[in-house]
Amino acid sequence: MRNPLQEQLLKAGLVKKGKLAEVAREQTRARHGKQPAKPTESQREAERARQEKAERDRELAQSRNAEARQRELRVQARQLIADGQIAARGERAYRFEADGAIRTLLVDDAQARELGSGLLVIARLDAGHVLLPRALAQRVRERDPGSIVVDHGGSPAAPPGTDDYEDPRFAVPDDLVW
Repeated sequence: MRNPLQEQLLKAGLVKKGKLAEVAREQTRARHGKQPAKPTESQREAERARQEKAERDRELAQSRNAEARQRELRVQARQLIADGQIAARGERAYRFEADGAIRTLLVDDAQARELGSGLLVIARLDAGHVLLPRALAQRVRERDPGSIVVDHGGSPAAPPGTDDYEDPRFAVPDDLVW
């Protein structure tokens, strides 16, 4: 059964009979065509499992990338320490705490003064410890803060007269005169 427009076009010779039949078949298929099947429970479960696996894989890849970045930063810090170390020379034993133990580094008097004033720092290199200048220590600290063992100039002390004691039970009045 064709519509009147199709018949008119066929009579006028504007359309061939084969083309008209093909268009009619396509229209019939479109009207009576199968609807997409609704996913079954097992298909939904498989899709959910696939999404969960993809999420786990993404998280795993992200954690691996973070670990690789940390390793890369530690290697850069180690290279900076190895390249910029200052030879500890002298007979004076400079003792410091590292890894829960007292360590000793033999330095001369000038190096001991520079360590005390914060111009030099002590950094961990493999199983030992070395001296580094402060400028290099800042770059090392950016990459691996755990490799700097002793830094006397790193954290400024609290200014005198500022105490952090604030107990509401024992408040000191502001107008107290001695």
